[in-house]
Amino acid sequence: MSMKNSGVTEFIPRVVDDLLNMGKNEKLLYCTADGQQMPSGKIVSEIIELVRTIIFPGYYGEPTRNDTTLSYRLGVNIEKLYTKLSSQIYAAYCFCHDQHTSDERMKIAYDSATAFVEYLPELRRKMAMDVIATYNGDPAATCCGEVISCYPTVKAVVNYRMAHKLYELSVPLLPRMITEQAHSETGIDIHPGACIGDYFSIDHGTGVVIGETCVIGNNVKLYQGVTLGAKSFPLDENGHPIKGIPRHPIIGNNVIVYSNATVLGRVTVGDGAVIGGNVWVTEDVPCGVQVVQKK
Repeated sequence: MSMKNSGVTEFIPRVVDDLLNMGKNEKLLYCTADGQQMPSGKIVSEIIELVRTIIFPGYYGEPTRNDTTLSYRLGVNIEKLYTKLSSQIYAAYCFCHDQHTSDERMKIAYDSATAFVEYLPELRRKMAMDVIATYNGDPAATCCGEVISCYPTVKAVVNYRMAHKLYELSVPLLPRMITEQAHSETGIDIHPGACIGDYFSIDHGTGVVIGETCVIGNNVKLYQGVTLGAKSFPLDENGHPIKGIPRHPIIGNNVIVYSNATVLGRVTVGDGAVIGGNVWVTEDVPCGVQVVQKK
């Protein structure tokens, strides 16, 4: 049995007009620049998988049998990465409606993608140290291969480190897309603007939040539920939040922050300090001090 509603032509156009007007007024409607769509979440996922495959061959992507096939596949994967990444960087600049011409955007995209590809050996060095830190910090880990294959911290941190490089290259939008995909995948939320040193590990990981202007030294270990965040930030004369100011903690070297601890504001946690579980820190912590709940 078919049903027809003669009033359908009356209400659908009205709803369409309302949605279009709302989209324009509330900035919910995106119009392309240069006929270019905004960066694709699907292609960003492919870029992430390619980087993971390049950094950890055999653990991600196709099995690796010998050095000859590895060399060939690395070359193929890097070429794929360069092509996909440059196209998405170009799309990101189009998304921002910046003042560059189309040719200028394309040159920036190629230059940025080149700089990122040249960074891959350093990215692998950093990730190797993070894997070792995670393995050494967890008695339950049986080998580094288990850490690479199974631990969410590796997925979150490799996404962060690739996003941070793009952030340093001033690539818009794309770094945040990369870290937010890791956030969805692992429950670990690291802003690409944060500066994190070597030999970094997150145990368990779920619920960890690291803010944009956070600075973390070397050999730092966080546990699940840790927040390195900001306090309520100041407003300008028009009542709008003032953006771009340092507002997150500075964590020194050799620091441990235990589960569900919260460190807020531009405070400094000195080298070798230990922040106990479930504590609330809004003041500087001297070097070597342990901060625990009062009994």
